Amino acid sequence: MDHSVLKLILREYETKRNLAIQEAELRKRELLAVNPRLSEIEAELANLSIQTAKSILQTENENQKKLLADLKKQSNELIKEKNKFLKDLAKDSNFLKPRFECKTCKDTGYIEKDGISTMCNCLKQRIFNTYYNKSNIGNLQKENFKKFNSHIFSNEKNPEAYKSKFSPRENIETIKERAENFIQNFDDPDEKNLLFTGNTGLGKTFMTNCIANECLSNGKTVLYQTAPVMFDEIIDAKFGKENSKFDLMQNILTTDLLIIDDLGTEHTSELYLTELFTIINTRLLNQNNKITKTIISTNLKPEEIQKIYTTRISSRIAGYYRILRFFGEDLRFKKRKTD
Repeated sequence: MDHSVLKLILREYETKRNLAIQEAELRKRELLAVNPRLSEIEAELANLSIQTAKSILQTENENQKKLLADLKKQSNELIKEKNKFLKDLAKDSNFLKPRFECKTCKDTGYIEKDGISTMCNCLKQRIFNTYYNKSNIGNLQKENFKKFNSHIFSNEKNPEAYKSKFSPRENIETIKERAENFIQNFDDPDEKNLLFTGNTGLGKTFMTNCIANECLSNGKTVLYQTAPVMFDEIIDAKFGKENSKFDLMQNILTTDLLIIDDLGTEHTSELYLTELFTIINTRLLNQNNKITKTIISTNLKPEEIQKIYTTRISSRIAGYYRILRFFGEDLRFKKRKTD
C-alpha cells in the first residue's frame, strides 16, 4: 500500500473526528448556558471521575471495592438525572456526545482490544474505495433496494424464449428474495455464494450493487473488481511491475464480500485460471479464519463456464454457489423505447 495515501486518509479521519467533537462541545456549551442544573451535573460527573481514578491508585484493597461501588452508584444516579433532564428538553441521551461517522472506531480508523490495535472495517473500506472501487463506488452508493422496481420487468410468460415457466418479473422478485436471504445470513458458513448469469442489461449489476450497499451498511467490507482488471492487476503484482497493487491479492482473499464482475470477458490463460481457483477455493475454505462471501456476475451460461474453466473451478461453483439466472428484455433498450 502507498503509505502516503494512507496518511491522507487518516488525516481525513482526524479532521472529521475533531469536527464531531467540536460540534458536541458547541451543543454542550449552548445547552449548559441556559440550563444551570445540567451544568452542575456535568461538573459533579467530572469530579466523580477524578475521585474514581484516585481511589484506584490510592485506596487499599479492602476498602477499594466499597468506595468504587459508592462512586459508581453516585455516577449512575447523576447520569439518570442527566438523561431525564435531556428527555424533558426533548433531547436524546446522546445529544451531548460526539456524532462519529463510525461508532465502532469513533472515527479513528482503528480498534483497540486487549492492547492490540487493528484496522477498523470502515478504514479498510475507505482504502478499498480509493484503490479498487473507484470506477464502481458511485453506482454502489446510488443503486439500492429502495430503488428496486420489479414492474419494469415483463409479466408475460414465454417458456420457449426464456427457458422458464416464470415471467421475468416473477424471476427478478425471486432473485431479490434470494439476495435478501444472502444478506441476512451472510455470517452463516452454510449460506451459499451467488453466481449471477444472464445477458447484458437484465439487472445483474443493479442487484449486485443493492447487495453491496446493504453489506456496507452492516459494516462489512466490499471489494468490487471486473474480472479483466482484477486478473491483470494480480499478475502485475505477482511479477513486481511498477505501480502494481502488491497487497491486492491479500485484500481479495480477506474482504468480507468480493464481487467479481464480467467473468468471462478476461483473456483466459493457465495463470489466470490458477489465480481464480486460488481465490474461489481460499474464500470457500475460510482459510483466513473468517466468513467471506463472493458474488460472481457473468454473461456466460453455466455450461459455458464448465467448458471455459477447469473442472476444479466449475465444480466448486456448482457446489458452493447459488446460480441465479436473469432473463427478459434488455432494460436499457426497453427504456429507450419508452423515452
